Amino acid sequence: MPAAERQQYIQMLREFPEQFAALVRQFTDEQLECRVAEGEWSIRQIVHHVADSHMNANNRFRLPLTEDNPPLPGYDQDKYALQPDYALPLEISLSILPGLHARWVALLESLTEEQWNRTAVHGEWGQVTVEEVARRYAGHGINHINQINTIRAKHGF
Repeated sequence: MPAAERQQYIQMLREFPEQFAALVRQFTDEQLECRVAEGEWSIRQIVHHVADSHMNANNRFRLPLTEDNPPLPGYDQDKYALQPDYALPLEISLSILPGLHARWVALLESLTEEQWNRTAVHGEWGQVTVEEVARRYAGHGINHINQINTIRAKHGF
């Protein structure tokens, strides 16, 4: 990946926590329970999922930098979304993201070419590089912003 593309992903990771919080803080409790369809996640569940996913991603960045081709742990995100803490106020999960992303940005900005290309093995993705993990998580945030905007459009708010 060219350095300019890497910088684009780093910038997306830098900006995401603030963009995400600004989007979801505007909703009422009733709106936070809206979903695009029955059986899909509510906005509240999406917010808590993002915090859980990004906490898991921290290992996905760091393990390949400290171990040779390690396995990356997976988790059942749908079962996570059913846990009681997913009913908590959004601020609990939103408060996790700025510090976590700031650390990712600092880490990624310091990597050498060799470090960007270090690998790990994910159960669903197969072998991935640190670069691939950065790309995936930059897109992950945008995907969930789009998902929330789809819910908003469906419910007219």
